[in-house]
Amino acid sequence: MAARHVVTLDQRRKLRRVDVERAPRIGLIRPTRQGFQVSIRLHKGQTPEDYVRVLDKLAHAWRVHSVRLASWEPGRIVLVATLTDPLAKVPFPAAPDGLLRVRVGLLDTGEPFVIDFRTVPHWMIVGATQSGKSNLINALFVGLAPQPVALVGFDLKGGVELAPYERRLSALATERAECIALLADLIGVIKDRMALCRTYRVRNIWQPGLPDAERPIPIVLLVDEVAELFLMADKKKEQEEVSALATRLLRVAQIGRAFGIYLVVCGQRIGSDLGSGVTALRAQLTGRICHKVNDEETAKMALGDMDPAALAAARKIPASMPGTSVVIGADGRWRRMRSAYVSENEADAAADTWTHLAPSWEDLTGRASADPVDASDVTPEELAEFSASTSA
Repeated sequence: MAARHVVTLDQRRKLRRVDVERAPRIGLIRPTRQGFQVSIRLHKGQTPEDYVRVLDKLAHAWRVHSVRLASWEPGRIVLVATLTDPLAKVPFPAAPDGLLRVRVGLLDTGEPFVIDFRTVPHWMIVGATQSGKSNLINALFVGLAPQPVALVGFDLKGGVELAPYERRLSALATERAECIALLADLIGVIKDRMALCRTYRVRNIWQPGLPDAERPIPIVLLVDEVAELFLMADKKKEQEEVSALATRLLRVAQIGRAFGIYLVVCGQRIGSDLGSGVTALRAQLTGRICHKVNDEETAKMALGDMDPAALAAARKIPASMPGTSVVIGADGRWRRMRSAYVSENEADAAADTWTHLAPSWEDLTGRASADPVDASDVTPEELAEFSASTSA
């Protein structure tokens, strides 16, 4: 008969349920520019999530604007308290911050918020009317316009939203059929760049093995009101067109990063009711920016699959602070952000100033836009061939 293990008194104590509401063991308090930070040692059985759940309570108890979890390690966390709201005013304008990097606003940590396409290639931006979504696009455009970057626009609202940028755009599509044609051209560009990378045995256009003289220009695709791309008034007549568009847009999102093609997908409302194409596209859009929205489904599409706490924070964005949003970037953690104010006149002036940097669509794609193009997608066989050749 097997001997039974004897549970010691110390083990019995460790097995008892730990009360996570016990007062924190506060360590050294250090001042910061916006308030202070404090180190806290966790009790046995506690986790950082136990404190995340009560950050609002701590803010009220400490009489500060907000408290957030800054970092953690086993048995220890660091909380940062902010005395006043740093997003009350953004003290600097939107500006370039390097190639494919744009400083567009201010984080609630007091640090600038930079959209970096080299780190996070594709972005989803949602927001209701007057939430600040269009202002953020203005800020992004003003930062990209002076850079050696090609800009392409999809605007199914007759082009009125992207009209101030048109002189700096290499192409602007205002009808679904035009979007499909431009996506076919972009897939052709991907194939050309794939062949270039294969020739020099590199995996993407940024690797040093590709000569600078051969390095193609990056392309940023701005999609305004993405819901208009997928809406169907007559499902029988439009199903095939929407399916073709969804497939090509998803293909560009999946493999465009390695070949210098980046997406910014915007909308007032984005929901699963628009079809599986939207849900599949969302999975490719790692960067998320959610302003105040009118429906819960859009907030869930933007943040729900990333962090439930971010979703709760987005619901609390006040209408009195346009431009404020919840962002999820390279580190996968959410922050509050407010974009710098950029008027339409400033965006229009940027388009005028930098119009000479816009390559023609014919030069960009290597073909005349009126000529027939190969609209077939990049096939799995072509991808496998490319991967094999670059890894050899």
